Order: sequence, then structure tokens, then C-alpha cells
Amino acid sequence: MVVVREGSRGTDLTAEGHALALDAADPLAGFRERFYVPEGTVYLDGNSLGLLSREAEAEVLRALAEWKRLAIGGWLGAEPTWFEMGEELGAATAPLVGAEPGSVVVTGGTTVNLHALVSTFYRPEGARRKIVATALDFPSDVYALASQIRLRGGDPATDLVLVPSRDGRTIDEADVVAAFADDVALALLPSVLYRSGQLLDLPRLAAAARERGVSLGFDCAHSVGAVPHRFDEWGVDWAFWCSYKYLNAGPGAIGGLYVNRRLWGTAPGLAGWWGYDKTRQFDMAFDWTGGEGAGAWQIGTPSLLAAAPLRGALRVFAEAGIGALRERSLRLTGYLMGLLEAEGLLEEPFGYRIGTPREPARRGGHVAVEHAEGARIARALKARGIVPDFRAPNVIRLAPVPLYTSFHEVWRAVGALREIVAEGEHLRGAAGRELVA
Repeated sequence: MVVVREGSRGTDLTAEGHALALDAADPLAGFRERFYVPEGTVYLDGNSLGLLSREAEAEVLRALAEWKRLAIGGWLGAEPTWFEMGEELGAATAPLVGAEPGSVVVTGGTTVNLHALVSTFYRPEGARRKIVATALDFPSDVYALASQIRLRGGDPATDLVLVPSRDGRTIDEADVVAAFADDVALALLPSVLYRSGQLLDLPRLAAAARERGVSLGFDCAHSVGAVPHRFDEWGVDWAFWCSYKYLNAGPGAIGGLYVNRRLWGTAPGLAGWWGYDKTRQFDMAFDWTGGEGAGAWQIGTPSLLAAAPLRGALRVFAEAGIGALRERSLRLTGYLMGLLEAEGLLEEPFGYRIGTPREPARRGGHVAVEHAEGARIARALKARGIVPDFRAPNVIRLAPVPLYTSFHEVWRAVGALREIVAEGEHLRGAAGRELVA
């Protein structure tokens, strides 16, 4: 058994008692009781779909009750009003991204918000026509960027620049900065790479883009709620994210976006009536007068039931504090990687690898565990009641979410990874991934 030294005394990292002691001493451990953890499971898939909290559930029930009682009167008679819920929830989200309240609005969905922002800030002129992304982006972003280029009469084959990865897992920020050439009009980058969990250096990239006249946005779907951001301080131009992952607002929940104050007043590329000046929205005038701040980028009437759980979820974040949650997240992911190493799983005959950067400042909220039989191992984990997700070709993503995952559950998951390969359990299951992986 491997003994890992902590300070001047020896601590057996692999011992179950160590995991239980970590949980017993954890000041945030009590938040787990606020969530509905599926019975008999170790849930490590919060980077795909966060769990339901009692606070989020209560807000959905309250919204239904208001709809039943007030009917159309809820637009102004509900508390808070439905009419301004995008701005209200945006202000509640703003502390998580380090923004003034007016710079954030809750609206749309991830890819819809991408289109709304790129259609505004992508302005190809002369030789400056290209868009920079990365070769490790989530595919939806690439689809959307290619379609925006085609709408402007360009050709994605020449106008979409995908910065390559040097190792197939991570992106070197120096390569991105080098791609900000004179022919680049806009760049869209992930804050955290969805496969490997690498956290990019957002302030460095934002500064480099400003110096080179490139409009830069960030897809923060894998970081908001897991990693503190300081968009205003860093001078980020614009960003967007979902709320069904780390924010725990439910499947298909409403998204969010950020627009820096210096860009307020820019006419949205995809204008809609919900982005109109709230004091005049029901004048039904044909002239465009946008709302102040990020609210102008709203398009259509928001879904009350898709937004309600976010209000409850955000109260949990306000109570726990994103700084404390980030600290616990780093401890959990560090413990997970340390256990994989201490148990010998990174050696033969187990054959696992860690695809996530080990440095705390370079990783988000999940760990990419690579294996040639990753799809089968993911199935075997689920059969044991341990819920990961899988990303082709070989990544088992494990997300110990700081609001509801215990150190003991991480210990159990690593033990299962060892036993599954040692016993050949995965080889007895079906090959390939599930339809929804």
C-alpha cells in the first residue's frame, strides 16, 4: 500500500478512514443534505447535469402556485415579478462571474446565446474576417461559428481557425495568442475544455485579445458555478453559459450571458422584443430601443418554469460562497487524482491515465480519467451505482461537485475503477458508448 506524506506525518491516502476523516472535518459537508442524491448512487456527473436541491424544488412549486393563483397577473404581481426575472436572476448570478449586476442577464440557452453574441460582435471587414476557436471545443460551438461565417458570406474552411492541441488534451495559451493575427475579427474560447477539464488563463487571453483588436468571448458552460471568475476586472468582452451543470438548475434550464459595460448600447445582432427597454416594451413601437446593459441581448419571452429552479439554486451558492466551493472542489479533485496514483492505477496492468492538468490553477471542476476501454468501464461503473459520463474516444469524466459529493464517495469510485479492471468486469459488458453518454 502506498503511503503519501502530508507534512511531517505519514497519512495513508488510500485508507477508508482517511476519507471519512476528511468528510468529518469538512465545514461544507452539510450542504449535501440539501440535495436529492439518487438513492444507492455515487453521483459524479454534475458537470453534465447537476442534482436537484430542495431550494430549487421549492421555487418551481412556488412558480406553479403563482401561475395558478395569478394567471397573467403574475407578470407584474408575482414576487419577484416575472417581467424582470431575466435581470433579477442575472444580478443574482453576477457575483459568481465577478460582474456588476447590469452586465449579466439570464436568458435563452447556451448555443442561442452564443448566436446572439457572435452575431453582434462578429463584424468581418476587409481582410479581418476570421474567427479563432480551438480544436478541442465542444462541437456545438464549432457548428454555430461555422454557420455565422456562412451567414456573412464567408467560408468556414478558410475563415474558421481552430488552434490545434499539442498533446490531444490541452491547449497552450501561447498558441491561441499567436493565432490572434491581423486577419482575425473575433475569437470564442472555452473557459474549461469539456474533455480534459483544463482551465484556460482567461485574464491573459482577454488582455491579449484587447491588445490585438480581437473581440473575444468565452463559453463558460463548464466553469460557472465551479470556478470563480472576475470578468469586469479581467476586461472580458462577453461570455455565456448554461445553468444545468454546476449551477444545478435542471435539464434544459435557462442560460445566461455577460456583456462588458463598455459594449452596452451596441445593437444586438439578433434583436427581439424581450430585449427592448422595459419601460417602453409594451408600446409596441417598431423602432429599436434596447434595454440597458446585458438585458438588451434577450430575444424572446423567457420560460418561467425553466428559470424558477435557478433562483433557488443561486441561494445555495450565495450561502456557501463560490470561493469556499472552489477550494473544496480543488481538494476533491486533488484527492481523486492522488488516489488514482496511490492505488497504482496509472501503471500496468490497470492502464489508466489522468488527462487533466495537475496544477490547481489549470483545472476546472472535473477530472478526465483516460482508458482504452473507457466506454466499457463507464458502463461498469454505472452498473455498480457510480455515475460518471463518457466522452469519446477514451475519457471517463468524474466530477466531484463540492456542494454534494463526499470524499468517501471519491474513495469508493477509485476503488471501483481498480476492481473493474482487476476482475475484467468491463470486458463482460457491451462495447461502445450509450446513446446519451
